Amino acid sequence: MQEKELRARELFREGRNCAQAVFCAFCEDYGIDFETGLKLSSSFGGGMGKLREVCGAVSAMFMIAGLKYGYISKDDLDEKTNHYKLIQELAQKFKAENGSIICRELLGEDSDGYVPQKRDEKYYQTRPCEDYIASAARIIDKM
Repeated sequence: MQEKELRARELFREGRNCAQAVFCAFCEDYGIDFETGLKLSSSFGGGMGKLREVCGAVSAMFMIAGLKYGYISKDDLDEKTNHYKLIQELAQKFKAENGSIICRELLGEDSDGYVPQKRDEKYYQTRPCEDYIASAARIIDKM
């Protein structure tokens, strides 16, 4: 197991959401302090605020790709095209490995509101999220 994958798993086990776990495993690499990383990625947990849309680990992977390869020119369509191509390639890699990039499909459940589930040992034993987090960290780390 790679360092980033292990760190992302560790952060999740400490109680961070899926997006925070992946994003913050890479914060130091991009000069982002840990607290800012936690805040920036906090809204994406549970498939965007527990809406069960795009998996938070996938969203974090995309944010990291933006930090490393993102575009800034509003007029350079080639640069924008290349970045969107990269994002779609990352999504396809995650989907090939896990079956979907959509939280509700990965978990087999729809949103049940906005209250997060209590993190206890039963939660960690029954949720596949840690493996999705590790997958996203591994994919973006190989990039």
